[in-house]
Amino acid sequence: MYKKFLAVVLGVLGLILMQAAAARTAEGMVADEPPQSVIVRNVSISDGAVTGEVVNSSSNPVRDVQLLIRYTWLWKNEMRPGEDTRGNAVFQNVEGELPPGGSKPFKYNPAFPMAAQADGHYEATVKVAGFTQLIPVR
Repeated sequence: MYKKFLAVVLGVLGLILMQAAAARTAEGMVADEPPQSVIVRNVSISDGAVTGEVVNSSSNPVRDVQLLIRYTWLWKNEMRPGEDTRGNAVFQNVEGELPPGGSKPFKYNPAFPMAAQADGHYEATVKVAGFTQLIPVR
C-alpha cells in the first residue's frame, strides 16, 4: 500500500513539474514586440514630413515592410490642453526587397494639415509594424 501511495505521489509531482516546465517554455516564447530584425533609424520630421531609413539586420532578405507612423500632438500647456485632439497614425509601406544588412530610405508626407501653431507641436514616432521575411527552403 505504501509503495502504491508513493508511486501516485511521485506521478502527480512529475506531472506538476512537467506542466511547470512547459509553462516556462511557453512563457519564454511570448513577446510584447517582434524580434528586432528590421529596424528604423535616422528618423526626422520637418514640416510634418517624416524621413528615415529602414534597415534589415536579419540574415535573410525581407520585403513589404510596413511602418506605423504616429503623430502625437504636444500642447504647449499640458496642464490646460485644448479641446480637440490633433494626433493621428498612419501605415506606410516601404516597397521592394531589402537584402540582409541592406537599408532603404523612406519618406512620408501626411495627407492631413500639419501647420505650425502657437499652442503646441507634433512629435512623430516610427515603428516597424510588419514585414515578410524570405527564408530559403533547404
